[in-house]
Amino acid sequence: MPLRFLFGWITLIAVAATSHAALSPVEEKIVAAVRAQSGDFARDLEQAVQIDSATENLAGVRKMADVFNAQLSVLGLDTKFIESPAPNGRTGHLVAEHRGTKGQRLLLIGHLDTVLPGGNFRRDGDQAFGSGTSDIKGGDLVIIYALRALHAVGALADTQIIVVMTGDEEAVGRPVEVARQALFDAAKRSDLALAFEGAIAKTGTIARRGSTSWEIEVQGATGHSSGIFSSAMGAGSVYEAARILQEFYTELRKLDGLTLNPALIVGGTETALNRTGGTTAGKTNITAQSTRIRGDLRTVSAEQLATAREKMTAIVAKNLPRTSAKIVFSDGYPAMPDSAANRGLLAQLDQASRDLGFGEITAYDPRARGAGDIAFVSPPLPALDGLGIRGGGAHAPTEWADLKSVPELVQRTALLIYRLTR
Repeated sequence: MPLRFLFGWITLIAVAATSHAALSPVEEKIVAAVRAQSGDFARDLEQAVQIDSATENLAGVRKMADVFNAQLSVLGLDTKFIESPAPNGRTGHLVAEHRGTKGQRLLLIGHLDTVLPGGNFRRDGDQAFGSGTSDIKGGDLVIIYALRALHAVGALADTQIIVVMTGDEEAVGRPVEVARQALFDAAKRSDLALAFEGAIAKTGTIARRGSTSWEIEVQGATGHSSGIFSSAMGAGSVYEAARILQEFYTELRKLDGLTLNPALIVGGTETALNRTGGTTAGKTNITAQSTRIRGDLRTVSAEQLATAREKMTAIVAKNLPRTSAKIVFSDGYPAMPDSAANRGLLAQLDQASRDLGFGEITAYDPRARGAGDIAFVSPPLPALDGLGIRGGGAHAPTEWADLKSVPELVQRTALLIYRLTR
């Protein structure tokens, strides 16, 4: 092949690798702005993860809000911290708003808190480890970096965008309708919602399961253990608790997409149980009088939740001899149902990904996804989740984020926001 043709092919390949035929000149500038700042992402993620903002650490959650507040305010967003309106052991939420009239009004959702304490950032090549790396301080930074790129090229001008980062997503305050008032208020001024829980491969989340907590208290006769099984003593509370859990396992597993997790259990002569632990007392020669169980229930729809609650209540009411039991449900997150409007948003994300050269985006199976704040606003808003950083190990000491995915994810988000707000 003549050298002039060889050099021509090399030039064409180079151009193809750095430009996107489907992008407008402004969109090309947005991509360039993302690339220019991507090197700072790991530094900002480390700063965020080093802050211990576990839900119950109110000072830490507020400190995390202050960091993101500073990063959003320089982009022209009006920021405020809304204190928790109820004495529920939660601190509040960060709300930042860019006011305008152009295009659709967007609500971008993240959260400040983590399940486990922070302050444990560690990097190994392209993997960043620590509490909040992927759930979801990395996702919060995807929001900030996308908005920063749009701001750099003047594409934020006259757009209406509200960012809400809740302070208690991992353990929502009570009552829920009060704890989520800031999110409800923002939704009323928005046309659609995007949430930044972790991205999973090449997918977007158009539906999520809801989450409900439950607690069972079992009572039985007590006395010398030699009397168990007798008509006077009966079965004892522990056997009754075991019967209930076994029937839950047998019957509730039949409902497609449902999971039921008994997370905490204590049994003995005296018991106490709270959200994160419990206490018990007793001896091997005393029949346990009290057993308590706490867990969660995750369902794909309101209808499935109603069915599950009915089945669980009926099972708890049966009772072995000389025992009694009661169950109390505490609704947390509703399910986010699949909808044509949500699929329409996924199609736009898919097109943005293809135009950027990153390939197809498909819908993620909601049965494999937990609950999230976006379900409080969708419905009624069309919504899409799973736009945060890729990673794994959420809610565990091994939590990590994939730093090499950052340029792709931020470009994709910035382009989607730009197109939705034209």
